Amino acid sequence: MKAASDENKDDISRIIKNPLRLEIYPDSQILRKVACPVEIFGNEVQILANMMLEFMRRNNGVGLAAPQIGLSRRIIVIELDNQSHCMVNPEISLASDWDIMEEGCLSLPGKTVKVKRQKVAQIQGQDVTGKIQSFVATGLLARAFQHEIDHLNGVLICDYET
Repeated sequence: MKAASDENKDDISRIIKNPLRLEIYPDSQILRKVACPVEIFGNEVQILANMMLEFMRRNNGVGLAAPQIGLSRRIIVIELDNQSHCMVNPEISLASDWDIMEEGCLSLPGKTVKVKRQKVAQIQGQDVTGKIQSFVATGLLARAFQHEIDHLNGVLICDYET
């Protein structure tokens, strides 16, 4: 039996050896699973993050979570205002006013939903090398982090429909 850390490395290695493909709801069950933490950091995590950013850009996205490319690991990338963010094992603390905005999602093509989210988010996690990161995100960046972390928890924008 393989240790979880071996599975982590094998999963990431398998994904980076092939062109990335987008998981589409409702056809993909991985989008509804809670993603597993990344336990081993190395060159593969950096390569994957770069591949995810490029894939996201090609698909005109603002953010992308690993489950959206078929990998049940807690990795997200976001790019806003020409600034990219990669967060591994992210956690979020919220404590602010709420805002409602229309959101779309690469994994739900053509679908938009008005989603109520908090305007400020305290983000903690790791970079691609495993170094601890912590910062406060506001506005659209806070919204993007909330959206992508939802993906890691199996939550989609269609779950916010009323």
